Amino acid sequence: MPSQLTLISSVTWEHPADRAALRALRALPGFDDVVRRIAGVFGERGVRNLFLGDAVLVGPTQRPALYAIYQDVLQTLDWPNAGRPAPQLYVAQTPIANAGAVGFDQPFIVISSGTLELLDRDEQRFVLAQQLGNIMTGRTTYRTIALIVLFFGMSALPLLASIALLPFQLALLEWYRKSELSADRAGMLGTQDPRASLMTFLKLAGGKQEGDTLDLDAYLAQAAEYEMGGTAWESILKALNTALREHPFHTVRAGELHRWQQSGAYGTILGGDYIRRGSEAERPFRDDMRDASDYYKEMAKEATDAVGGVINRAADAFRDAFKAAASMGDAGPSASPPPPPSEPPAPEQPPGS
Repeated sequence: MPSQLTLISSVTWEHPADRAALRALRALPGFDDVVRRIAGVFGERGVRNLFLGDAVLVGPTQRPALYAIYQDVLQTLDWPNAGRPAPQLYVAQTPIANAGAVGFDQPFIVISSGTLELLDRDEQRFVLAQQLGNIMTGRTTYRTIALIVLFFGMSALPLLASIALLPFQLALLEWYRKSELSADRAGMLGTQDPRASLMTFLKLAGGKQEGDTLDLDAYLAQAAEYEMGGTAWESILKALNTALREHPFHTVRAGELHRWQQSGAYGTILGGDYIRRGSEAERPFRDDMRDASDYYKEMAKEATDAVGGVINRAADAFRDAFKAAASMGDAGPSASPPPPPSEPPAPEQPPGS
């Protein structure tokens, strides 16, 4: 059984890009208004009805094996029990492998039956620790807002009619993706099994073993090739491909988590050197931006190496990319030829057209 990380603070596992993206998201004009509107319309009970559906509450007699794993995770991450009951855990019947932590005042965890069928016990532990980590950061309100926006779509929420939708949606999803990197670290700390943690992403990306061989080393090499390879134009295409996704690609998450483990930070925490609850100090915004910038530089992501403005400039960057591609497609035979590009030319039509 993993060792207990007594009084561990969620700041310990928060990814710097997560903190920076959330700060920038909160700074968006109208953001607080959006949160209030959506939370006011749906409310705690409405969110439960929206996300639970026909899900089954896990307990000592209902899926007791899964319940036992969850109790271990609560103990490992030292769930703060000062008058706060542990978040409820539900299983929802769906073949799609997924899990989430949602809610406003009383967040809860939902894990799909497809996830349980796909993953072994240690990998299930990783997923449960991810979601508990999300709750312990205290940001499930923002995650729930993001899921509601994804579920209904921005245009289907008339209460947001006065909001500039595209920048808000891009900023919200950018933060949501970065928050998953924090959750992954919590997952590894909760299971304390790096191989099981990384194998989770391999299975989520490629399915069960089914009597064949799954090669984790080959998968990590694939992740490195995706992240580090390609031209500057390909980096832009990668950014466009993920702009409206709620999760980073599994290969990206596996590679990032593996680097965090290899950096020694994971082992340092297991050795007892981590931030404890009650001792957190407010970090200056510039520190978050510096750390996040370092993260992107280390990843050599040319499309996002200036993370300081990634949220505020996201909408303009994507619009400019599409406008440039569209104008190239609209240019007639008499148009002046563009200067020779340093990278392979963009396609004549926008990606996805």
